Amino acid sequence: MVSDYEARARERLEPAVYEYYAGGADDQITVGDNERAWQRVRLRPRVLRDVASVDTTATLLGSTASAPIGVAPTAAHQLAHPEGECATADGAARAGVPYIVSTLSTRSMEDIASAAPDATRWFQLYVRGSLDQARPLVERAEACGHQALVVTVDVPTLGLRRHEGVALTERVELAHMPPLGSPDSDTYQRHVALTFDDLREIISWTPLPVLAKGVLRADDAAACVRTGVAGIIVSNHGGRQLDTTVDPPTALAEIAAAVGDAAEIYVDGGIRRGTDVVKALALGAHGVFVGRPVIWGLAADGPDGVHAVLDDLRTELERGMRLCGARTLADITADLVVGP
Repeated sequence: MVSDYEARARERLEPAVYEYYAGGADDQITVGDNERAWQRVRLRPRVLRDVASVDTTATLLGSTASAPIGVAPTAAHQLAHPEGECATADGAARAGVPYIVSTLSTRSMEDIASAAPDATRWFQLYVRGSLDQARPLVERAEACGHQALVVTVDVPTLGLRRHEGVALTERVELAHMPPLGSPDSDTYQRHVALTFDDLREIISWTPLPVLAKGVLRADDAAACVRTGVAGIIVSNHGGRQLDTTVDPPTALAEIAAAVGDAAEIYVDGGIRRGTDVVKALALGAHGVFVGRPVIWGLAADGPDGVHAVLDDLRTELERGMRLCGARTLADITADLVVGP
């Protein structure tokens, strides 16, 4: 269970580091509500279906995955394990699922590619300083074999995270950011408030499929599709940006209804069980991404822990599909859920 790994991780991590990963913005209401929101969605299972054989295999942006599950972008994995993101990529590759490498990683995208050459890797882009300063990261991501670009769009400024006792740049070196004291370091601390025109320009830079991450409104999702994105990641940033936002299942259902088949729709935030994955797919998601559970597995047991967390979710998904009468992912339809 994911909760077992969190307990082990909490024992191993410094309290300030655990709080950095676990906490959220302001009163941290959204952090807890994300998990409860999936619990509020109820399953309406079918019976008397032939589920002797169940297939969890998914196609995510054209790549085959063992399940419709991936690793969400999270910062500074060397705070959790000495091998950092290289260990995470190894665990994700063994689990057969994609890993979204963060701009704020502690190992370079090139090192991560070398550590897990067979992994399906997408690159998450924060635009810091200026739009022009982001383009070299996109070019590097393309050059070292990333298969998609994920543009985070919900950080015009950083949310107020009162709980954070860890200043990342004082604890670890971020591989894609200038070191403190360098000529560009002050500029890179500034977040850029992106516009739809900026997103359209970023899409023009690369042949990679581009996803917009951090969308919670149907109208924004539709506007992103008009810019040319290949996918939307429905996300409230794990509760780390704006507190008391709409929960992921509610936003997902609205966005899926508005976007339809015009783009692939993914969701993150609060997913802790394979049954949460069933619910997400029933509400219109193509797949889900998990962040904190992967960190807990990494801290508890390195790449083996990452693999175990992801494989546990896949196993739970398979069991949930059997109990819901769904042999394939295509059988997970809206009639299986009640809510949100």
